[in-house]
Amino acid sequence: MATAGLSVREAFFDVCRRAGMTTWFGNPGSTELRMFRDWPGDFAYVLALQEASAVGIAAGHAIATGRPSLVTLHSAGGVGHALGAVFDAYRDRVPLVVVAGQQSRSMLAARPFLSADEPATFPRPYVKWARQPELPAAVPAFLAEAIRVAATPPCGPVFLSVPDDDWDAAAEPVPERTVHTGFAADPAALREVASALDAATAPAIVAGPGVDEDRAWAELTALAERLRAAVWGAPMTSRAAFPEDHPLFQGHLPPVRAGIAKLLAGNDVVLVVGAPVFTYHVDSAGPPLAEGTRLFHLDCDPATAAWAVAGTSVLTTVRAGTAALLALVGERDRPAPPPRVPPRPPPPGDPLDAAAVLAALRTAIPPGAVVVEEAPSHRDALHDHLPMTRPRGYTTTGGGALGWGLPVAVGRALAGERVVCVVGDGSALYCVQSLWTAARHCVPLTVVVLDNARYESVAGLGRRLGIPAIPGTDLPGLDLTALATGFGVASGRVSTADGLAPALERALSHAGPYLLDVHVRATDTAIY
Repeated sequence: MATAGLSVREAFFDVCRRAGMTTWFGNPGSTELRMFRDWPGDFAYVLALQEASAVGIAAGHAIATGRPSLVTLHSAGGVGHALGAVFDAYRDRVPLVVVAGQQSRSMLAARPFLSADEPATFPRPYVKWARQPELPAAVPAFLAEAIRVAATPPCGPVFLSVPDDDWDAAAEPVPERTVHTGFAADPAALREVASALDAATAPAIVAGPGVDEDRAWAELTALAERLRAAVWGAPMTSRAAFPEDHPLFQGHLPPVRAGIAKLLAGNDVVLVVGAPVFTYHVDSAGPPLAEGTRLFHLDCDPATAAWAVAGTSVLTTVRAGTAALLALVGERDRPAPPPRVPPRPPPPGDPLDAAAVLAALRTAIPPGAVVVEEAPSHRDALHDHLPMTRPRGYTTTGGGALGWGLPVAVGRALAGERVVCVVGDGSALYCVQSLWTAARHCVPLTVVVLDNARYESVAGLGRRLGIPAIPGTDLPGLDLTALATGFGVASGRVSTADGLAPALERALSHAGPYLLDVHVRATDTAIY
């Protein structure tokens, strides 16, 4: 029975307060109005101008803080607008609590304006959990459950639909609970992995985003050094997981079956940590690994373990599993792999080359700044010329739905981090409304647009497939500086080598958000 005097809204806010979710994100509508009655003074609401931007900003905040963020969406229409960002959050294992408004229960039988049919079904399968409570009084308890599910490895978005008239209904307080989410694998399974690594002639590690998510950089680096193992970044990874200037680091695996098998062919034992086995983007024939290569896989996600294309999977949270392996493996006097020699950046010249811009950015970037990237056709160049060297210092999209980078960068900056967002002109336009939120909160964000006036990643993939020209990939006539100015963000443009260094200095020293539109030449090389 509900407690007299306690409303669903009050109990809901109490649950959020205990979870540290006092900053909400969203774009509200009519079916959420009663949620905002008697808004608490210790809560903040961050407005975004479109729902995908709201989800991305909330995701950036969750990545920065390491705990779930709450984002409010407007019934079925708002959820529909946001689904691309929800997809990215799911694939990138970002803990989000998505709360969507629904029309009043008293009206639902008549299919009213803005009502959502089967609301809990709509965002599936790209949420871990989705419900619309059967009774209003159950809403706060369902919220508490949703938060626990979002924060349990593998983390991810959850969805709660709340009819508008539920907020004023009576409710019970929700008891406090604690869930310890880390878990370690069966010791016998870890001993099997350790034995294989000890006996290996040339071991390799493939490091994925789960290493950064679970704060396991130190453990993985120590394990690689003890094994003298070659370390590769997982294909299409959303986080850096190993210092890219380390002599053991070999680069990133391509999302191509034949390419991965070729690069790992010289390794007799491969350990994949915190990543799928494997993420492919381009079709390719042949086995996933060369004959004679044994693969072991550590991750917290049973679904990822189930569909892995090769090897032995061991379910464990990444830090616990890596620390246990570190305690089991011994020192071996095996030769370390030859250090990778990154390509030299091209000399500065006109027109600007994106690699030269990224090399200049490496020199100019403020110490400790977080890099958020969504420039798919320049990703390899970014890692070559602006290597990621510290935990939680790099985020991109592992899901691939464009429009993730800019709002995620805004969300990370809102959490107090100094952020540099490297984004393509095509990617920037999907959630360009995020700039308004950045301006409103005067966040410490520099957006560097690598502007080649086209969807180059699409054109490059077409060339790989033997299609020399793809219609609809050119983007002439865009004025990104005018767009930024219209949203209240200071901006500048540079297209010459002589102007690059001073333009970067202005952009990176500006107090508040700044967008620098860097015109770079289009490339003609096929990706992957």
